[in-house]
Amino acid sequence: MADANIRIPEEAKDRLAAIAAAEGLSLRAYLARLAETLLTPAERAERAEQARTALHSWTGYAPTDSEHRDLDAELDRRLAESWER
Repeated sequence: MADANIRIPEEAKDRLAAIAAAEGLSLRAYLARLAETLLTPAERAERAEQARTALHSWTGYAPTDSEHRDLDAELDRRLAESWER
């Protein structure tokens, strides 16, 4: 596997290196593991669609686009409220 150079602020590199060290990993190994665990936007969309399909087949629930927006707004509101505490 070829290595790549990534330019980030020194503070970010130091923080990531400290997190990696605390887990007994090099920064390189930590970033490789992190990259394997995160989903791309396309992968997240695919998983969301699979979840909607499963929910619909299991419960018959099929929210409209408007309901999706309302539910997203409610979730955003609750998350913002939880961060304020």
